[in-house]
Amino acid sequence: MPVSITSRYSSRPIAGELPVPMEATARRQRLRQSGCHHDRRIESRSGWPRLAWTEVWTNRELLGFFVWRDVKVRYKQTLLGVIWAVLQPLTTMIVFSVIFGRLAQLDSEGVAYPAFSLAGLLPWLLFSGGVTLAASSLVGNVNLLTKVYFPRILLPLSNVISALLDFAVSLALLFAVLGWFDIWPTWRMMLLPASIALALITAAGAGLWLAALNAQYRDIRHALPFVMQIWMYATPIVYSLSIVPEPWRPLVAINPLVTVVESFRFIMLGTNGLSVGLVAVSCVSALALLLSGTWYFRSMERLMADTI
Repeated sequence: MPVSITSRYSSRPIAGELPVPMEATARRQRLRQSGCHHDRRIESRSGWPRLAWTEVWTNRELLGFFVWRDVKVRYKQTLLGVIWAVLQPLTTMIVFSVIFGRLAQLDSEGVAYPAFSLAGLLPWLLFSGGVTLAASSLVGNVNLLTKVYFPRILLPLSNVISALLDFAVSLALLFAVLGWFDIWPTWRMMLLPASIALALITAAGAGLWLAALNAQYRDIRHALPFVMQIWMYATPIVYSLSIVPEPWRPLVAINPLVTVVESFRFIMLGTNGLSVGLVAVSCVSALALLLSGTWYFRSMERLMADTI
């Protein structure tokens, strides 16, 4: 049906049929040549989703606000508050020391088993705490997601970063235990940021996967404790990597937490370090987990408000 269209840049009507794509392109070119640069288009996102890490950096202040909010909400109206960050690893260390250290008598590479188990437990708690919180971040903020737009990826990332507070508090317990057994940090402490960064990258990748899946499938929250339990025993927390046969170690190193735990023990206790090859395998695996988790999260982002 013929219609008359009036340009916003000219009072002269444009008569005829609705513009076909070629005519619309020519019209935009005429507008640019005339000095008008306000031609805007709304395009649907299809195909390969952008990873949009630039959006995270642009909204870093909002990310910091979410981190601060998560920290305040976590300890609001609690009986012991931040003491839980010490009580949980302390009690777990005692149980591990009795069962695996005294009864099972697992090898601890010449280090007192309480210090050995606690040094493996802390990076695991940093990872598991961040992943568990990130998995429920979208479902727990459904009212916010359906009312205002912001990069949804900020929610699981803020939960991962907020887990650093518990980790920092529990480090005080580790230093106390190391002092009790006359173990003192050395120059290896300079490698600590790299170990923590690898743990956060792994937690962010797993958290993005689980957050997107949890928004779509409600039974993910029931499977998560089982998955985390299996993942814990696949990580050398209560045992040393030295008991794993040499040919199997590259396969085990696909789990990035193997490098995280073993490097953390090397930094704190001076135990046997990892080979460069195993570290490379874990780093590539962690990066692949992060990129694939970001890709899947972005591909599901436009459906989250409807599926939650």
